[in-house]
Amino acid sequence: MKLDRIMWGIILLFVGGVLLLENFNVIDFYWRSVWRFWPVFLIIAGVNILFNRKQSQIGSAISIGVLVVMLGFLFYKGQQPPEHRNWIADNFRGNIDINDEDENIEGQTLNFSEPLDIDTAREVNLNISGGGTSFELQGETDSLITASVNRKQGNFTLKKEMTDSTQTLTFTMQDKKGKWSMNDGGNDVDFRLNKSPVWRVNMSMGAGEVDFDLRDYKIRAFRFDGGAAALNITVGDLLPITDVVVKTGVADVKLNIPANSGCRITSKTGLSSKDFTGFTKTGNDTYETPNYKTAANKIFINFDGGLSNFEVKRY
Repeated sequence: MKLDRIMWGIILLFVGGVLLLENFNVIDFYWRSVWRFWPVFLIIAGVNILFNRKQSQIGSAISIGVLVVMLGFLFYKGQQPPEHRNWIADNFRGNIDINDEDENIEGQTLNFSEPLDIDTAREVNLNISGGGTSFELQGETDSLITASVNRKQGNFTLKKEMTDSTQTLTFTMQDKKGKWSMNDGGNDVDFRLNKSPVWRVNMSMGAGEVDFDLRDYKIRAFRFDGGAAALNITVGDLLPITDVVVKTGVADVKLNIPANSGCRITSKTGLSSKDFTGFTKTGNDTYETPNYKTAANKIFINFDGGLSNFEVKRY
């Protein structure tokens, strides 16, 4: 087995284990306390280059040993509450409605809804941000959008803006002080979307999970920018062109696309693992399906990640 797959597997086990322990309230893990130690991944990459140039067993053992030690260090630091507010908190403060409530919010359910106006909702931009949250698409709705939140911490808002014939919906998670939350977690958000508009979905999050089956929706673009996350995304073929852009740090990304659509993948993924079954490599970083040039509908995928797993399956 290739060393990069082993290292990726260890990292995903670490991230998944932390999220699981956090969801069951076994530990309190502060992802914000970990981000400032991101140079450890440069150390891991450097050790891998120095000691595994000839792909020897000793070199592989050293690389894996250093990785385990560094993850143990991050696990220890992540359980220490952050001492200072970071610049992200300052930049995201203000211009957002804050709902100051008491701290006893665990298990509370919040419901959001935006009515459908078919004359003004032909194109919709959906912006989603938050951390430590599980996002899932539950199906369709007669409204433009609905969101049901099982909240354990933080505040949530849904805002709408209108520009010409395009609506912009912004669904945001914040902590009680008005900061965009990249740490703590356990929230569950279930979305329902209307099938009529053309959707552009933009997600920005720290750690969390996303499970969106979008095959029955007109998805013009899906963009994700996040840290330690698990993504399971399915897109359909209801539009001639669909763009998918995923930028991650440490993530497990599974993307499902229709077999009758032509697809091109551009992948700049460092030490990441890639599984593009049914694709032909056409360049250093590009892959295409056999029907890419002849298919009426096309999907363009751009992957950019560090130590992640990227899979693309055709259904």
